[in-house]
Order: sequence, then C-alpha cells, then structure tokens
Amino acid sequence: MSTALPSTSPSSKRHYVDPTPFDPGATEPIGTENESFYRASSWQLMWWKFRRHKIALAAAFVLLVFYLIVPFVEVIAPYNQTKRHGDFLYAPPQPIHLMHEGRFVGPFVYPYKFTFDLETFRRVYTVDTSQPQPIRFFCRGDPYAFWGVWNTNVHLICPPENGTMFLLGTDRLGRDMFSRIIYGARISLTIGIIGIAVSFALGLFFGGLAGYIGGWVDHVIQRMIEILRSLPELPLWLALSAALPPNWSPILVFFGITIILGLLDWPGLARAVRSKLLALREEDFVKAAELMGASKRRIIARHLIPNFMSHLIASATLSIPSMILGETALSFLGLGLRPPVTSWGVLLNEAQNLAAVQLHPWLLFPMVPVIVVVLAFNFMGDGLRDAADPYH
Repeated sequence: MSTALPSTSPSSKRHYVDPTPFDPGATEPIGTENESFYRASSWQLMWWKFRRHKIALAAAFVLLVFYLIVPFVEVIAPYNQTKRHGDFLYAPPQPIHLMHEGRFVGPFVYPYKFTFDLETFRRVYTVDTSQPQPIRFFCRGDPYAFWGVWNTNVHLICPPENGTMFLLGTDRLGRDMFSRIIYGARISLTIGIIGIAVSFALGLFFGGLAGYIGGWVDHVIQRMIEILRSLPELPLWLALSAALPPNWSPILVFFGITIILGLLDWPGLARAVRSKLLALREEDFVKAAELMGASKRRIIARHLIPNFMSHLIASATLSIPSMILGETALSFLGLGLRPPVTSWGVLLNEAQNLAAVQLHPWLLFPMVPVIVVVLAFNFMGDGLRDAADPYH
C-alpha cells in the first residue's frame, strides 16, 4: 500500500507578496462604515453606543422634554399658579373630549355644575354634557412677566371662553393643579442641577486631594467623610432645614436648601474619586506627566479624572434624582420650600391629610412627575455609564 503525501515542492511554500510600493498616507479599503468607525472621536463612539441603548435614549428624550418646559412654564400653563377659582374648590379633573353626539368637534371639555350637600358638607360636581366648550390654543389668558422682564399674556393653551379647564382638578383654594405642577417643575428640576454642581465640586476637590496627595491629607479627609456619613441623613436634613431663618425670602430658602443637599451628598463621590485616583496615580502616564513638570492640579484635572469619566457620569445622573427626592421630602414635611414658592414637594404637602386624599385623590398627581423623572435619570445613567466605559 502506498499513501499519498502532501506536496513539498518549493512552489507550495511560496507566499504571495504584493509588489505595490508602500504608501503610508493611503488607507486600507475596509469600507466606508468601518473607516468612519476607526476615525471617530471618543465622543462619537460614546454617542453611537448610547444610541443603541433604546431605554436610555427614550429616558433622555423624556428628560429633554421636561427641561425644555422649565424656561416656558408661564407660556405652557393655562392659568397663573396663584389664580383662585372660588366656585370650584376641590373640583375633579375635567377630561378632554374630541367627539360630541357622534360628530367630531375637536378638543373640548364639558362644564361643571355643583351643588352643596348639606349632609356631608361637600360640593357635588356634575357634568353638563349638553354644552361642549372648545379649548383654545395660542391664545391670550392670565397676564404674567415672562422671565421677570416682559409683561405678556400669551399662552400655549387656554380654557374656553367663559369656561374652565381643570385637567388635573383643583386644590382647596380652587387653584388649577395642572398649572401648579407645570410651575413646580421649574424649582424641582433646577434644584437637582444646582445641587449636583455643588456636590460635584466638593467631591472632586476633596476626593482628588485625598487620592493623589495621600498622607495626612488623606487621613483628615477620610475622618471628615466618616463623621458626615455616620450622621443619619434625614434627621440631619431636617435639622439644617429647620435652622434656616423663617424670615428669609423664597429665593434665599431655595438656595439654602440647594446648598444643604449639595453639602450632604459629596462624601460618596469623594470616596469614589479617591479610590480611582489611588489606582491610577501609579500608572506610567502619571509618572511621565510628573517628570515633565506638570503640576498636581493639572495631573488630576487633565489626566486622572478623564480616565474614569464614565463613573462620574453615572454618579451625576444618579445623584440628581436623589436631590429632587430630598427637596420633595423636605417640602412634604414642611421644612423645605414654603409657599408662595411652588414645587412638587410643596404641592404634595397638601396631600398629607389622609381624609383629603381619600376624598380628593387628584391631589397626589404631583407624585407622577417625580416618579417619571427619577426613573428617567436612572435609565439614562445606566446608558451613559455603559457608553462611556471603554471596556464595555
């Protein structure tokens, strides 16, 4: 028997060599899509990764809508936040309708009629379905000072002529809940942004010093962080909020609550920054920067912190809702913002009475935007953390 062996001739071992001269400026024909991927910046790669996270993208869109409302609350709200309707105390929500008796009329509401029940001492509202009242758009309504500068009365949506439009009902003074929730978004959403700015400035500063310098500086900062974290958070919030002078203006109270929330939220971030810097300060690029004469401030700000930006982004998006919840809790307990300032926590303060909630459940509607914003920040934070992680 004979077994065929593979050919071992010189021609079978010969490799293909491209005779074309090497051109260092030429690009490989790898396709337009792959070429754009290899030439993309880090921010483009981060956006492409984030765009694939559908839930995070939807959450970012929801937050964008909420924050676009903030500068234009006077235009969007159909009523002024302080306008009272004495004939409609605790009025239930008026739903929007499109069809009346089988024909299309457009967006309209049915008017309310009320009678006073002498047995229960309550107002009983009935719907008059015989008179549809069309809703007006891009109309003139309650006057206001836009951004405190221009006096105007233009609104995106207005109640019917000689009618009412309480989309989410009214409170004990007859104020429209929908308009007050729109106005409350300005305070509740901006307090999170300002509070996280204070918290991040302190966290990056103290965490950067402790992680890069070390030694006695690290010991002092760590002991300070341990003291702050050993204190119960909610009682400390309550004590500091109660210490604010009662004669302060609403603006001063707003900034006071913001600073309190920022001062109590930075220890967690500072510890995270310290742990990252302890690991990164021994890297070769840090040693090279030190040998080239870079200052400690430049090394921390330009070389160390950008290397764990994904963690900072995730921390920011998770800390903002905690700020919003903190303000809501303090205002709900009566120790945060106070009327005439309107926030979601101030609105929920009126829902403390269980009997009022049982009889008028629409007073709990300010809880809905709080839940939506907190969930949106959490989902967007997960997407940004994954997109900014170079190893993901």
